Amino acid sequence: MKIKRIVLLLGIAVLVLGGGIRAWNLIIGTYGQAVFSDQDPVYQAVMKRDLLCLMLAYPGYIKNVEKSADGKVSVIMQSGKKILYDDKKEKNSWQKSGNPDLQDMMDQIYPIADIKELLPNNFNPGCARVYPLLNEVYGKNKGQILSNLAKVSIGYKFVEFNSNNRASEALRSVMKELLPLARQNYKIYNAAFPSSGTFNYRIIGGTNRLSSHAYGISIDLHDNKYDYWRWSTREQGQKRLNAYPREIVRIFEKYGFIWGGKWGNFDIMHFEYRPELILKARCFSKEPVSGLPWYDGLQDNKEAWKYIWLIEESLSKTPVS
Repeated sequence: MKIKRIVLLLGIAVLVLGGGIRAWNLIIGTYGQAVFSDQDPVYQAVMKRDLLCLMLAYPGYIKNVEKSADGKVSVIMQSGKKILYDDKKEKNSWQKSGNPDLQDMMDQIYPIADIKELLPNNFNPGCARVYPLLNEVYGKNKGQILSNLAKVSIGYKFVEFNSNNRASEALRSVMKELLPLARQNYKIYNAAFPSSGTFNYRIIGGTNRLSSHAYGISIDLHDNKYDYWRWSTREQGQKRLNAYPREIVRIFEKYGFIWGGKWGNFDIMHFEYRPELILKARCFSKEPVSGLPWYDGLQDNKEAWKYIWLIEESLSKTPVS
Protein backbone atom coordinates (compact mmCIF):
# COMPACT_ATOMS: atom_id res chain seq x y z
CA MET A 1 0.00 0.00 0.00
CA LYS A 2 2.91 2.34 0.68
CA ILE A 3 4.09 1.91 -2.91
CA LYS A 4 0.61 2.71 -4.22
CA ARG A 5 0.42 5.90 -2.14
CA ILE A 6 3.83 7.02 -3.39
CA VAL A 7 2.84 6.33 -7.00
CA LEU A 8 -0.42 8.24 -6.52
CA LEU A 9 1.43 11.25 -5.10
CA LEU A 10 3.91 11.16 -7.99
CA GLY A 11 1.05 11.04 -10.46
CA ILE A 12 -0.72 14.00 -8.83
CA ALA A 13 2.52 15.97 -8.85
CA VAL A 14 3.02 15.29 -12.55
CA LEU A 15 -0.51 16.41 -13.36
CA VAL A 16 -0.21 19.56 -11.24
CA LEU A 17 3.09 20.47 -12.89
CA GLY A 18 1.53 20.20 -16.31
CA GLY A 19 2.67 16.75 -17.34
CA GLY A 20 -0.83 15.70 -18.33
CA ILE A 21 -2.43 12.30 -18.64
CA ARG A 22 0.22 10.99 -21.05
CA ALA A 23 3.01 11.67 -18.56
CA TRP A 24 0.89 10.10 -15.80
CA ASN A 25 0.50 6.99 -17.95
CA LEU A 26 4.27 6.79 -18.46
CA ILE A 27 4.80 6.70 -14.68
CA ILE A 28 2.20 4.12 -13.69
CA GLY A 29 1.17 2.42 -16.89
CA THR A 30 -2.37 2.45 -18.14
CA TYR A 31 -4.96 4.70 -16.46
CA GLY A 32 -3.45 4.43 -13.01
CA GLN A 33 -4.19 0.73 -12.52
CA ALA A 34 -1.60 0.62 -9.75
CA VAL A 35 -3.88 2.59 -7.44
CA PHE A 36 -7.25 1.01 -8.21
CA SER A 37 -8.84 -2.04 -6.61
CA ASP A 38 -10.46 -4.71 -8.74
CA GLN A 39 -13.89 -3.34 -7.72
CA ASP A 40 -13.14 0.09 -9.15
CA PRO A 41 -15.12 0.83 -12.34
CA VAL A 42 -11.97 2.07 -14.08
CA TYR A 43 -10.16 -1.18 -13.29
CA GLN A 44 -13.15 -3.15 -14.57
CA ALA A 45 -13.37 -1.11 -17.77
CA VAL A 46 -9.65 -1.45 -18.51
CA MET A 47 -9.76 -5.19 -17.82
CA LYS A 48 -12.64 -5.66 -20.25
CA ARG A 49 -10.84 -3.58 -22.87
CA ASP A 50 -7.73 -5.72 -22.47
CA LEU A 51 -9.73 -8.93 -22.76
CA LEU A 52 -11.48 -7.64 -25.87
CA CYS A 53 -8.18 -6.70 -27.54
CA LEU A 54 -6.75 -10.12 -26.74
CA MET A 55 -9.77 -11.94 -28.14
CA LEU A 56 -9.76 -9.86 -31.31
CA ALA A 57 -6.00 -10.32 -31.74
CA TYR A 58 -6.05 -14.10 -31.19
CA PRO A 59 -9.48 -15.15 -32.50
CA GLY A 60 -8.55 -18.76 -33.23
CA TYR A 61 -6.87 -19.30 -29.90
CA ILE A 62 -8.84 -17.58 -27.10
CA LYS A 63 -12.37 -18.96 -26.84
CA ASN A 64 -13.71 -17.51 -23.61
CA VAL A 65 -13.07 -15.72 -20.32
CA GLU A 66 -13.86 -16.95 -16.83
CA LYS A 67 -14.15 -15.53 -13.33
CA SER A 68 -13.18 -17.79 -10.43
CA ALA A 69 -14.70 -17.93 -6.96
CA ASP A 70 -11.88 -15.76 -5.60
CA GLY A 71 -12.60 -13.08 -8.21
CA LYS A 72 -9.65 -13.76 -10.50
CA VAL A 73 -10.29 -13.55 -14.23
CA SER A 74 -8.65 -15.80 -16.83
CA VAL A 75 -8.81 -16.22 -20.57
CA ILE A 76 -9.54 -19.76 -21.75
CA MET A 77 -7.56 -21.01 -24.72
CA GLN A 78 -8.88 -23.44 -27.32
CA SER A 79 -6.77 -26.15 -25.67
CA GLY A 80 -8.60 -25.55 -22.38
CA LYS A 81 -5.59 -23.89 -20.74
CA LYS A 82 -6.44 -20.94 -18.51
CA ILE A 83 -4.20 -17.87 -18.42
CA LEU A 84 -4.65 -15.44 -15.54
CA TYR A 85 -5.42 -11.82 -16.30
CA ASP A 86 -4.28 -10.31 -12.97
CA ASP A 87 -2.31 -12.20 -10.34
CA LYS A 88 -2.88 -9.31 -7.86
CA LYS A 89 0.85 -8.95 -7.15
CA GLU A 90 2.62 -5.60 -6.94
CA LYS A 91 5.61 -5.58 -9.27
CA ASN A 92 8.30 -3.19 -10.37
CA SER A 93 9.11 -2.78 -14.06
CA TRP A 94 11.68 -5.59 -14.03
CA GLN A 95 9.31 -8.00 -12.33
CA LYS A 96 6.61 -7.16 -14.85
CA SER A 97 8.98 -8.08 -17.67
CA GLY A 98 10.27 -11.19 -15.94
CA ASN A 99 7.01 -12.68 -14.71
CA PRO A 100 4.07 -10.81 -16.23
CA ASP A 101 0.40 -11.60 -16.17
CA LEU A 102 -1.89 -10.46 -19.00
CA GLN A 103 -2.59 -7.17 -17.22
CA ASP A 104 1.15 -6.44 -17.04
CA MET A 105 1.53 -7.27 -20.72
CA MET A 106 -1.27 -4.88 -21.72
CA ASP A 107 -0.53 -2.20 -19.12
CA GLN A 108 1.69 0.25 -21.01
CA ILE A 109 -0.10 1.62 -24.06
CA TYR A 110 2.00 1.50 -27.20
CA PRO A 111 2.32 5.07 -28.60
CA ILE A 112 0.75 4.75 -32.03
CA ALA A 113 1.55 8.39 -32.87
CA ASP A 114 5.04 9.37 -33.95
CA ILE A 115 7.59 10.15 -31.25
CA LYS A 116 10.33 12.76 -31.46
CA GLU A 117 12.35 11.72 -28.42
CA LEU A 118 13.42 8.43 -26.88
CA LEU A 119 10.95 7.29 -24.26
CA PRO A 120 11.84 6.80 -20.57
CA ASN A 121 13.87 3.71 -19.71
CA ASN A 122 11.01 2.04 -17.84
CA PHE A 123 8.52 2.49 -20.69
CA ASN A 124 8.75 -0.57 -22.94
CA PRO A 125 5.29 -1.57 -24.23
CA GLY A 126 5.49 -5.12 -25.53
CA CYS A 127 8.57 -6.21 -23.62
CA ALA A 128 6.36 -7.93 -21.03
CA ARG A 129 5.47 -11.17 -22.83
CA VAL A 130 3.17 -13.81 -21.37
CA TYR A 131 4.86 -17.00 -22.52
CA PRO A 132 1.92 -19.35 -21.84
CA LEU A 133 -0.03 -17.26 -24.39
CA LEU A 134 2.80 -17.29 -26.95
CA ASN A 135 3.24 -21.03 -26.43
CA GLU A 136 -0.45 -21.69 -27.11
CA VAL A 137 -0.48 -19.53 -30.25
CA TYR A 138 2.92 -20.04 -31.87
CA GLY A 139 4.30 -23.29 -30.45
CA LYS A 140 5.22 -24.77 -27.09
CA ASN A 141 8.75 -25.81 -28.03
CA LYS A 142 11.31 -25.46 -30.80
CA GLY A 143 9.93 -28.42 -32.73
CA GLN A 144 6.38 -27.05 -32.77
CA ILE A 145 7.57 -23.59 -33.71
CA LEU A 146 9.69 -24.96 -36.57
CA SER A 147 6.66 -26.81 -37.92
CA ASN A 148 4.69 -23.54 -37.95
CA LEU A 149 7.25 -21.49 -39.89
CA ALA A 150 6.50 -20.30 -43.41
CA LYS A 151 8.72 -18.75 -46.07
CA VAL A 152 8.17 -15.05 -46.68
CA SER A 153 9.83 -13.17 -49.53
CA ILE A 154 11.38 -9.87 -48.49
CA GLY A 155 12.50 -8.99 -52.00
CA TYR A 156 16.04 -10.30 -52.23
CA LYS A 157 15.61 -13.50 -50.19
CA PHE A 158 13.16 -15.60 -48.22
CA VAL A 159 12.95 -15.51 -44.43
CA GLU A 160 11.10 -17.77 -41.99
CA PHE A 161 8.14 -16.41 -40.03
CA ASN A 162 5.42 -18.08 -37.97
CA SER A 163 2.32 -18.83 -40.01
CA ASN A 164 0.00 -19.05 -37.00
CA ASN A 165 -2.38 -16.20 -36.17
CA ARG A 166 -1.69 -14.68 -39.61
CA ALA A 167 1.77 -13.51 -38.54
CA SER A 168 3.52 -14.50 -41.78
CA GLU A 169 0.58 -13.09 -43.76
CA ALA A 170 1.05 -9.78 -41.93
CA LEU A 171 4.76 -9.70 -42.84
CA ARG A 172 3.91 -10.40 -46.49
CA SER A 173 1.49 -7.45 -46.44
CA VAL A 174 4.20 -5.23 -44.96
CA MET A 175 6.67 -6.19 -47.68
CA LYS A 176 4.09 -5.66 -50.43
CA GLU A 177 3.94 -1.99 -49.41
CA LEU A 178 7.50 -1.49 -48.19
CA LEU A 179 9.44 -2.89 -51.15
CA PRO A 180 8.13 -0.40 -53.77
CA LEU A 181 8.95 2.50 -51.44
CA ALA A 182 12.41 1.11 -50.75
CA ARG A 183 13.14 0.85 -54.48
CA GLN A 184 12.23 4.53 -54.89
CA ASN A 185 13.95 5.89 -51.77
CA TYR A 186 17.50 4.86 -50.85
CA LYS A 187 17.06 6.06 -47.22
CA ILE A 188 14.19 3.65 -46.75
CA TYR A 189 16.10 0.86 -48.50
CA ASN A 190 19.24 1.41 -46.42
CA ALA A 191 17.24 1.39 -43.16
CA ALA A 192 15.31 -1.76 -44.08
CA PHE A 193 17.67 -4.00 -46.05
CA PRO A 194 19.39 -6.34 -45.79
CA SER A 195 17.40 -7.80 -42.91
CA SER A 196 19.37 -8.87 -39.84
CA GLY A 197 17.09 -11.84 -39.22
CA THR A 198 13.71 -13.25 -38.25
CA PHE A 199 13.38 -16.69 -36.63
CA ASN A 200 16.19 -17.49 -34.21
CA TYR A 201 15.57 -19.84 -31.30
CA ARG A 202 17.47 -17.96 -28.60
CA ILE A 203 17.04 -16.25 -25.25
CA ILE A 204 17.13 -12.50 -24.64
CA GLY A 205 20.60 -11.33 -23.65
CA GLY A 206 21.02 -11.06 -19.88
CA THR A 207 17.86 -13.08 -19.13
CA ASN A 208 16.59 -16.66 -19.17
CA ARG A 209 13.55 -15.72 -21.29
CA LEU A 210 12.98 -16.64 -24.91
CA SER A 211 13.25 -13.86 -27.45
CA SER A 212 10.23 -13.10 -29.61
CA HIS A 213 12.52 -14.18 -32.47
CA ALA A 214 12.39 -17.69 -31.00
CA TYR A 215 8.67 -17.77 -31.85
CA GLY A 216 9.25 -16.45 -35.36
CA ILE A 217 7.16 -13.31 -34.82
CA SER A 218 9.88 -10.64 -35.05
CA ILE A 219 12.09 -9.24 -37.75
CA ASP A 220 15.23 -7.15 -37.35
CA LEU A 221 15.81 -4.87 -40.32
CA HIS A 222 19.19 -3.54 -41.39
CA ASP A 223 21.15 -3.01 -38.21
CA ASN A 224 23.08 0.08 -37.22
CA LYS A 225 25.59 0.28 -34.37
CA TYR A 226 23.36 2.87 -32.67
CA ASP A 227 20.13 0.84 -32.90
CA TYR A 228 20.26 -0.96 -29.56
CA TRP A 229 20.32 0.49 -26.05
CA ARG A 230 23.10 -1.88 -24.95
CA TRP A 231 25.30 -0.86 -27.89
CA SER A 232 25.03 2.92 -27.75
CA THR A 233 24.39 5.92 -25.57
CA ARG A 234 20.97 7.54 -25.43
CA GLU A 235 22.43 10.51 -27.32
CA GLN A 236 23.52 8.21 -30.15
CA GLY A 237 20.17 6.42 -30.03
CA GLN A 238 18.36 9.76 -30.27
CA LYS A 239 20.28 10.69 -33.43
CA ARG A 240 19.41 7.31 -34.94
CA LEU A 241 15.74 7.79 -33.98
CA ASN A 242 15.71 11.24 -35.60
CA ALA A 243 17.02 9.85 -38.89
CA TYR A 244 14.89 6.70 -39.07
CA PRO A 245 12.34 6.73 -41.94
CA ARG A 246 8.90 6.80 -40.39
CA GLU A 247 7.33 5.32 -43.53
CA ILE A 248 8.76 1.97 -42.41
CA VAL A 249 7.22 2.29 -38.95
CA ARG A 250 3.78 3.28 -40.23
CA ILE A 251 3.60 0.31 -42.61
CA PHE A 252 4.61 -2.20 -39.95
CA GLU A 253 2.14 -0.75 -37.43
CA LYS A 254 -0.63 -0.89 -40.03
CA TYR A 255 -0.31 -4.68 -40.04
CA GLY A 256 -0.05 -5.30 -36.30
CA PHE A 257 3.67 -4.86 -35.58
CA ILE A 258 5.15 -2.78 -32.78
CA TRP A 259 8.47 -0.97 -33.21
CA GLY A 260 11.38 -1.29 -30.78
CA GLY A 261 12.17 2.37 -31.45
CA LYS A 262 9.21 3.15 -29.19
CA TRP A 263 10.83 1.47 -26.21
CA GLY A 264 12.85 3.31 -23.60
CA ASN A 265 15.32 0.42 -23.89
CA PHE A 266 15.34 1.12 -27.61
CA ASP A 267 15.83 -1.50 -30.31
CA ILE A 268 15.34 0.53 -33.46
CA MET A 269 15.85 -2.24 -36.01
CA HIS A 270 13.27 -4.49 -34.29
CA PHE A 271 9.64 -5.04 -35.36
CA GLU A 272 7.44 -7.54 -33.52
CA TYR A 273 4.00 -8.89 -34.41
CA ARG A 274 1.79 -7.93 -31.45
CA PRO A 275 -1.70 -7.21 -32.79
CA GLU A 276 -3.23 -6.96 -29.29
CA LEU A 277 -1.06 -3.93 -28.48
CA ILE A 278 -1.80 -2.19 -31.77
CA LEU A 279 -5.53 -2.77 -31.25
CA LYS A 280 -5.44 -1.26 -27.78
CA ALA A 281 -3.36 1.69 -29.00
CA ARG A 282 -5.81 2.45 -31.81
CA CYS A 283 -9.06 1.92 -29.90
CA PHE A 284 -8.38 2.52 -26.22
CA SER A 285 -5.49 4.94 -25.84
CA LYS A 286 -7.65 7.26 -23.72
CA GLU A 287 -8.74 6.44 -20.19
CA PRO A 288 -12.35 5.30 -19.63
CA VAL A 289 -14.89 8.08 -19.09
CA SER A 290 -17.54 7.76 -16.39
CA GLY A 291 -20.99 7.40 -17.90
CA LEU A 292 -19.79 5.96 -21.21
CA PRO A 293 -19.60 2.24 -22.01
CA TRP A 294 -16.22 0.63 -21.42
CA TYR A 295 -15.88 -0.10 -25.14
CA ASP A 296 -16.30 3.58 -26.07
CA GLY A 297 -13.59 4.41 -28.60
CA LEU A 298 -13.92 1.09 -30.40
CA GLN A 299 -13.66 1.55 -34.12
CA ASP A 300 -16.30 0.10 -36.43
CA ASN A 301 -15.67 -3.60 -35.98
CA LYS A 302 -18.62 -5.96 -36.36
CA GLU A 303 -16.52 -8.87 -35.12
CA ALA A 304 -15.97 -7.09 -31.80
CA TRP A 305 -19.60 -7.18 -30.73
CA LYS A 306 -19.77 -10.92 -30.21
CA TYR A 307 -16.73 -10.67 -27.92
CA ILE A 308 -18.19 -7.71 -26.03
CA TRP A 309 -21.34 -9.71 -25.25
CA LEU A 310 -19.28 -12.81 -24.41
CA ILE A 311 -17.12 -10.84 -21.96
CA GLU A 312 -20.14 -9.23 -20.30
CA GLU A 313 -22.00 -12.53 -20.04
CA SER A 314 -18.99 -14.51 -18.78
CA LEU A 315 -18.00 -12.00 -16.09
CA SER A 316 -21.55 -11.66 -14.82
CA LYS A 317 -22.00 -15.41 -14.31
CA THR A 318 -21.73 -17.10 -10.93
CA PRO A 319 -17.96 -17.46 -10.36
CA VAL A 320 -16.39 -20.85 -11.05
CA SER A 321 -15.35 -22.69 -7.87
